[in-house]
Amino acid sequence: MGSSPPIAVYDACVLYPFQLRNLLVQFAVDRLVDARWTDEIHDEWIRNLLVKAPTLTRARLEATRNLMDQVLPQARVAGYEARIATITLPDPGDRHVVAAAAEAGAALIVTWNVRDFPAAELRPHGLRKATPDAFLTDLYEGSPTVVAAAVENARRNLNLSQVSRLAYLEVLQRQGLKRFVAALSQTP
Repeated sequence: MGSSPPIAVYDACVLYPFQLRNLLVQFAVDRLVDARWTDEIHDEWIRNLLVKAPTLTRARLEATRNLMDQVLPQARVAGYEARIATITLPDPGDRHVVAAAAEAGAALIVTWNVRDFPAAELRPHGLRKATPDAFLTDLYEGSPTVVAAAVENARRNLNLSQVSRLAYLEVLQRQGLKRFVAALSQTP
């Protein structure tokens, strides 16, 4: 990989699945990507996860949020609010993501909701979009050994569950990382 990893804003939808969040944060810790998010993105993934998994507590998810901010202090983007009004998207509620990406000098928005971010609106900000599957597969193709090691680091983070490599890859595949898992499966 080059000396400077791509700057990518993680949309809320890629942060609320636990395994995917763990993997994306690990990639930033391992300097494969320069991750960015905002307090608003944090609030959105926490709010959505509490609806989807009501057995989780807000305190637990806020502890996760605080750990993410502590481990990657440069990831938090602020001062983007003035840009929001200048952005037009199908869902006005997503404008803050583009505004934060523009403010951060990001190259990419990682999201499952690619339809919500039309290329024509991203282009003037020097942005493109990618699903987590496409994003991680591209990183893998650029540096398979380093990416495979980062995946192992993410799996080892799960020390409570001690999930096997195969079981971990199955979880990632169920979370939509089909191309990425297929590529990883070629790595011994």
